[in-house]
Formats: sequence, structure tokens, C-alpha cells
Amino acid sequence: MMKHFTLAEIAAACGGKYVGDDSLKNTYITSVERDSRSIQNGSLFLAICGERVDGHDFIEQCFEKGAVCALCEKAPENASAPCIVVPSTLDAVKKVAKAYREKFDIPVIGISGSVGKTSTKEMIYAVLSQKFKTHKTQGNLNNELGVPLTLLAMPEDAEAAVIEMGISDFGEMTRLSEMVQPTVCVLTVIGSCHLENLGDLDGVLKSKTEMFSNARENASFVLNGDDDKLSEIKDINGQKPIFYGLMAENPYHAENVKNNAEQGVSCTLCFKDRKLNVTIPAIGSYMVSNALAATAVGDLLGLSDEQLIEGVQAYQTVGSRANVVQTKKIRIIDDCYNANPNSMRASIDTLKNFDGRKVAILGDMKELGAYEAKLHYQTGQYAKAQGIDLIIGVGPLALELAKGAEGLWFATIEDLEADINSLIKNKDTVLVKASHSMHFEKIVESLKYF
Repeated sequence: MMKHFTLAEIAAACGGKYVGDDSLKNTYITSVERDSRSIQNGSLFLAICGERVDGHDFIEQCFEKGAVCALCEKAPENASAPCIVVPSTLDAVKKVAKAYREKFDIPVIGISGSVGKTSTKEMIYAVLSQKFKTHKTQGNLNNELGVPLTLLAMPEDAEAAVIEMGISDFGEMTRLSEMVQPTVCVLTVIGSCHLENLGDLDGVLKSKTEMFSNARENASFVLNGDDDKLSEIKDINGQKPIFYGLMAENPYHAENVKNNAEQGVSCTLCFKDRKLNVTIPAIGSYMVSNALAATAVGDLLGLSDEQLIEGVQAYQTVGSRANVVQTKKIRIIDDCYNANPNSMRASIDTLKNFDGRKVAILGDMKELGAYEAKLHYQTGQYAKAQGIDLIIGVGPLALELAKGAEGLWFATIEDLEADINSLIKNKDTVLVKASHSMHFEKIVESLKYF
């Protein structure tokens, strides 16, 4: 159940015009839905004009299913339930989410970075769940619609929240963090992503750190001290950042890191003269850094050593993120959710830890701007230098990657699939990774038949 949130409060929060029976203004909503198929009794329906479907066409249908109000840009004539009319539903829902978030006086952890946002979010969630009833971003709902929906899904008894924020341009983080108002800000890596809009790493840093301006008073700031850009930050809003990372000079660091492939990554988490031995149930050594971020946040919020250990070891991967699939003949590392040069290198490092012949099927990395050819070529060089046995580039941009790797190249997924039976051998470990828009999940599905 949501905290009490009335139609009158919602209209006031977004400056909308309430149209309907005044006696219903104090009605509480039970959920906020953008999909008419998800409507339940008491829902607020968001009527959004999409590329293919206009939510306004479904308002009356939603009322019939139990919605108590629609937030919309135009109310139906003689609507059978109240509407709150606004110039833009997308803009209005952000204001509504901000008002709802302000009903909670709980730790709210805001997470961003070029790499590792979702896995760090899941790790922090696993840790905090050992002590608190914790709410988190579902899937990849981390944009200007996903974040308000995440906030508005917070149950009344939430004791902590972990909110992921993804951006691709300047100003977006400001709008997201105005809603989230984090009490703890976590930044993972400043890497080569969205360079079409952000220009260079300094632009990425500038855009990500917009979060700091909207942090709550006396917020804490947990930063990756291994990152060249983040490690230079000495003061944020009068606070000294808390640094984590693999390097020993970080207050939260790791020792004895050992990647055991499918058996997980073991390490010792070190901080404040404490040493916690853990085995992270994941295949990538980069997860040690994520575990350190979660340890720093958990320690800030008063978790015991036992809770920290149990939380790190309770981590679960989500979706197509370094997910191992075992077929009759081969092992697939399904990491095709997304890609940029930093995450591509991390996945290549993960592949390197597996026994037997290693194959990397790598595709286009999008939104790299003027640097795209060079970054693809360097990624190919890196894969070759790590001793990957067969490197296959797929897609127009991946031609440069294949050149750098001195590997094979295919223009399309279909071209690759025509030859794939002759390329993959028994007992291979095959990494599949590209930007989400490349739809490399099709390759994963084909490989499952091996």
C-alpha cells in the first residue's frame, strides 16, 4: 500500500486542474499506472502520448477497471471519474513523484555512473535488505519516467530505498535528483558513454555530479576512489567523500581477490580495521567494487559485520547482465543488456577467467560520438591482448573492433548465424555483448541450441 496520497494533494503538487466531483478530492490512490492493463481498484492512471499509442484513448476503460483518477492532458467529455488536467503528463508525474517522496523520512540511496549502476543497485539492495524493508528500482526504470514510477511505487512501510538514475545529457540528472533527493549519493565510474551529448569524460563527470546539488542536507557521498575523475573530488556540500575501490588507499578496499569463474569471486573487504571474508555469487571481478560500495553504504547505515557479509553473499544478478547459461555443449555469458568501452573491458576480463577456449561475440557500442571508431578499435585490441581465442565483431561499428582484434567481422546478426555452427566448438565459453539496441539476445537464443 502507498502512503496516504489524495487527489487534492496530487493536483496541488503538479499544478493541475481538477475536473470532476469535488467530494472525491480526498480519495486516496493505491497505485500509479501508465499501462491500462495494470489498473487496479484505486489506481491513478497516467495518460501518456506515446509514439504508437495514446494513453488518452484508454481513460474510460481504466475507470471501468477501477481507476479513481486520470492524470492527463485532455479529459474525456463527461468523464465518469475525476481527471487532473495538465499541459504535460510526463512533466506532471515528476512533480507528483517529488511530493510523494517527501512523505518519507528514510535513507534514500541515489546511484549513478557510466558502468555498474544496476549491479551496484542490486548489491546495495541485497545488503540493506538484511536490516531494512528496502524498496528498489525495478529492471531499468532509471530515466525521466522510470524514476518517478519507482518513487510512486514505494510502499508506506519502506524503511530504505535504492534508486538508480540513468542519463544521457546535461540537465537530466538535475531533474531526476530533484525528485529523488538522495540522503546517500553513490557514483560508480566516469566512463566513455553518451559522448555524443556529453563530449568527453569531463562532460560525463559534470552531468553525473548534478546529483549533488539536490542531495538532502547532511547527505553522504560514496565515490569510486579507483576512478581518475571521482578520486579528485575533495569536498561536496561541505562533506568529505567516502571512497571505495580495489586500491589499498581507499578507506573501503579489498584484499585477496580471487575469481573462481562460476564458483564466484572471493575476497576480503577491508575497512576501519575490520576484515570481512566473502564470496560474491557472480562471475565478474568488478563485482568486488560493487560489494565495496554496498559495504560503505551499509556501514554508514549501521549494519553489523554479519549483516554486511550475508547481504553481499545474497546478491543476485538481473536480466542479461553477466548471466551464465549452460547448454549441452557450451557455456554462454549472456551480457547483452548494454555496452560501453568500460563495461566491455570488464566483460572481457570476466571471460578470461573461464577454462577452455574463449570466444567473444561483440557488437556496436552506441552514443560514443566522434570517438566511436577509435574506442571500438581499442576494445578489439584489448580483447586480443587478454588472450581471447576468437573475437567476432557484429555490426557496422564493430568492424573497427574486429580490425583491432584481428578477428572476424559480420555485418549483421543474420550473417553471423549463417556461419555460427562452424565457429563455435564443443566446451567453448562464449561472451555475447553489445549495446541494447543491437538485440544480441537473438544470438544468445541461437547459441542455446548448441
